[in-house]
Amino acid sequence: MLGVTDYGALVVAILVFLLLPGPGNLALITSTGKGGIKGGIAATFGVIFGDQALLWMALAGVAAVLGTYPAAFYAVQWLGAAYLAWLGGKLLLAKAGSAPVLHIKPRHYLRQAFMITLLNPKAIVFYMAFLPLFVDPTRHQGIVTFAFMAATIAVLTFFYGLCAVLLTHFLAARLRANPLISRSLEKLAGLFLIGFGIRLALTR
Repeated sequence: MLGVTDYGALVVAILVFLLLPGPGNLALITSTGKGGIKGGIAATFGVIFGDQALLWMALAGVAAVLGTYPAAFYAVQWLGAAYLAWLGGKLLLAKAGSAPVLHIKPRHYLRQAFMITLLNPKAIVFYMAFLPLFVDPTRHQGIVTFAFMAATIAVLTFFYGLCAVLLTHFLAARLRANPLISRSLEKLAGLFLIGFGIRLALTR
């Protein structure tokens, strides 16, 4: 199909990767909890835009540049780790009854999720290794094939994000009735963000 071999396997692989716990999923959950469905949808688009930017940078050979100049790779890696830790710290230090850590306007959720996704240089290397697995070398159509794969990733991410947002919103409405549980989950989200940041900084 347009130079893609075993399209069904590609779809399944993408869904599996979307389901894996990570900063992107946490951004969707946190944004929905703070900004409702609009915040969650905006964060979903932020993840999509970040993924697409990384994917096309990978195809443009950024992974090779990062491999040739490790300092550039580690600089971006540490920047991403610091950003995640900063967000986690804001959640941990927020006082009960204070203004939400994440602003209510949807564009703020979109920008935050975009930055969380973009500041992960390992994703570029991942795309460089992942995409060729599903390219048929005898029927490859160049940019058309990669654009088709990019569109598939974007569409699946949107529908996955929509499901995650609706589920989170449904649960959040019930958790608001118990402030203690809500605050505990907020602190837990902060710890996870810091943990993801530390993992990103230490992983080689």
